[in-house]
Amino acid sequence: MAKQVLLGWQISTLHGWGVYGLNLALNWASDRQIESATTMFDPDLIVDIDPIQYRALGPFVRRSQEFQKVLQSRANGRIKYKGAYVAALGNDLRALANAYQAKITGKPTIGAVFFESSLAPEAIERAKDFSLIVTGSIWNEKVLRAYGIENVSTIHQGIDPAYFHRGPKRGFLKDRFLIFSGGKPEYRKAQDIVLAAFKVFSMHHPEAVLVTAWQSFWPELARSLDWSELLSPVVFNEKYQFNPSGWAIANGIPAHRLIDLGVVPNRKMPAILREMDVAVFPNRAEGGTNLVAMECMACGLPVILSRNTGHVDLIENDSCYTLDDQRQTARGFAGIDGVAGWGESQIDEIVERLEQVYSDRTEAKRRGARAAERLAHLAWQATAQKMKDVVIKVA
Repeated sequence: MAKQVLLGWQISTLHGWGVYGLNLALNWASDRQIESATTMFDPDLIVDIDPIQYRALGPFVRRSQEFQKVLQSRANGRIKYKGAYVAALGNDLRALANAYQAKITGKPTIGAVFFESSLAPEAIERAKDFSLIVTGSIWNEKVLRAYGIENVSTIHQGIDPAYFHRGPKRGFLKDRFLIFSGGKPEYRKAQDIVLAAFKVFSMHHPEAVLVTAWQSFWPELARSLDWSELLSPVVFNEKYQFNPSGWAIANGIPAHRLIDLGVVPNRKMPAILREMDVAVFPNRAEGGTNLVAMECMACGLPVILSRNTGHVDLIENDSCYTLDDQRQTARGFAGIDGVAGWGESQIDEIVERLEQVYSDRTEAKRRGARAAERLAHLAWQATAQKMKDVVIKVA
């Protein structure tokens, strides 16, 4: 008899949690030992997948829609799910709420977490509600164990090697040096450091262009980038959407030196990434391994990574360029100060790494190739198998 598994978050091709859930659902679709569904299902957030994938997701979609009816009938109440329930957890181990505010427990109840904060006493108590907590990085696991939470295991996210792999460049902007930066704009993701470093580097390299994938569904988080005071305040457009180009101009960077990609579905990113010359991630903290960085590495892109938190799990055998000068950050989100691991990357070191890539393209390609080789083994298929093993074992 198949094990029923309920995911506590929306699947999507437009944000990290959604890509995680979508790939679990797709990899479990043909597994007779698993019947999966989700507590939240909005078809408008699943864009740019092919007809074969839609067909494979059919049973998952039907089960999810059926569960919506159960949620509606138990609004603000409690639901004892007959299978495993995997809750999406964030800072302070708080579970993502469903649209009907129903409290769900399963057999077993498992938490999947990516967090960057210290834990309040109630969070430590909340951990007892889960038979197991699956973290996205070794750093997250170490932090939980430091708080005395022992029911923890790390399972890394993956990449889809059918999309994210090495391939030829189309060469549309081959006369430019393209620097990629991705992630939702916020203090933790450190776009302020990226832009400040790019400003310095581009003064010496007029062909340099910063290509950004910085849009998100939570534009208000971008205001936290002003905390560092490295740059002029962030800029928003008339629709209150974060405006990377306007922010660059406000900081003395000409508009033609930046390409804002806007919101791009996950499966359209590989062709874009293969055009890049380098990707830079001076992130202050990552509860997971940083899915966007993983996808860049899988495409064979030379990647510059801050040596802190979840990024450390990706750093191995010269497969990337590292930012080793990690200093104490000025601040973090409310209640986050004091958690060990956050790091402040230095602008001069980022510029130095960019110069390394620029001046020695052969070495950059070698590191990119090593990264692609390693990331091919961190596929979603392996993630789904490990999650399945956990669900069955814990049950």
